[in-house]
Amino acid sequence: MRIAFLMAPEGVEQVEFTKPWQAVTDAGDSPELVSTKPGRIQAFHHLDKADTFPVDRTVDEVSPDDYDALVLPGGVANPDALRMDEKAVAFVRGFFEAGKPVAAICHAPWTLVEADVLRGRRLTSWPSLRTDIRNAGGEWVDEEVVVSDDGRGTLVTSRKPDDLPAFCSAFTEEFRKAGARTA
Repeated sequence: MRIAFLMAPEGVEQVEFTKPWQAVTDAGDSPELVSTKPGRIQAFHHLDKADTFPVDRTVDEVSPDDYDALVLPGGVANPDALRMDEKAVAFVRGFFEAGKPVAAICHAPWTLVEADVLRGRRLTSWPSLRTDIRNAGGEWVDEEVVVSDDGRGTLVTSRKPDDLPAFCSAFTEEFRKAGARTA
């Protein structure tokens, strides 16, 4: 499977990118870093700069049709920047319209709020997003990992970096199931 990882040019929480990327690789799938600009993305360890990573393709060059699933890592600035980019929001919305699985951790659901894809869905996130998610029609819960499959595609969400083991296990399993259905 080809898995898109969508990130802004800066602000992603590094571990929320690298651990899921490794999980996708370990599952035998092909991850690809998609961003709003070419070059490299600047990751962070909370508020401190961390490593940089090369962008494979930009949202101008891709379509949800190019991928089997989407991962949205968190970090406070990352999804906040993505939600202000119309092409990034449209890219995310396209996965839901196509019924393809999406995984989002920590602050990443901010982009889902902007894409208007949470109505009627049960999910989790960093607690400060609770009101935004409820205002967007989602049901926010405080759980380690939530898998929501309401017939419009699967959404896997987690709250924070401590949840990464459960998050990675859940989304790789859901991606595997989705891949088996389309094979």
